[in-house]
Amino acid sequence: MNREYHHWYSPRLGRDMEFLVFGHAGAKVLIFPTRDGRFYEYENLGIVERLRNKIEAGHIQLYCVDSIDHETFYCFWRKPKDRIQRHMFFEDYILNEIMPFMALKNPHPCVIAHGCSLGGYHAANIAFRHPHLFKKLVAFSGRFDLTLEVECFKNLFDGYYDDHVYFHTPTHFLPNLNCEAQLAYLQQMEITLVIGKEDPFLQNNHELSHILAAKGIRHALYEWEGRAHQGHYWRRMAPLYI
Repeated sequence: MNREYHHWYSPRLGRDMEFLVFGHAGAKVLIFPTRDGRFYEYENLGIVERLRNKIEAGHIQLYCVDSIDHETFYCFWRKPKDRIQRHMFFEDYILNEIMPFMALKNPHPCVIAHGCSLGGYHAANIAFRHPHLFKKLVAFSGRFDLTLEVECFKNLFDGYYDDHVYFHTPTHFLPNLNCEAQLAYLQQMEITLVIGKEDPFLQNNHELSHILAAKGIRHALYEWEGRAHQGHYWRRMAPLYI
């Protein structure tokens, strides 16, 4: 199985950024790690190995990017407005550095946004905001509203709210999305949400599902037994849904 390590200095983020590529051809899977994860998390969790057959057959090619969540949403010494701004720089890095690299390396027309836990948020947020760039979304154990307070999970903006927070919260901006072109792309996208029945964000997944249904956006919501919010479950999910 082809494995490549890449890194470069990102002028948008003002720091070095690293990522891994697995495979040589096929649909391109853009993978975001969990909150505490790094670009090598997907490999360390054993999920890459579970996808080996699809990768070696040239069906999919994985692009495992790094996160800067501790500079954005979980950087609590920053003011909330600066947290969302830093996140926007990260999105700019993905859109204008990683995705052009992916396009040059692999001409396959299908790009899949994927992630687990907070990575599921990143995948969903970028796919819903830029649906013309993605053919498929697969979110495991995702949280789609960072302003929610559930169990030990706090509002990541400490009550602060502005247009940037709104437009980076799928369950907030999607109900009011009326752009016909964007809706058309979303209605063509294959969307898969997977969540545990005891996951604290089960209701948030249901809310997103209802919003998508109201917009005529086809999708699948699968509920697994238990909390299902760890590598053991994601290893089993990946071959089924990616």
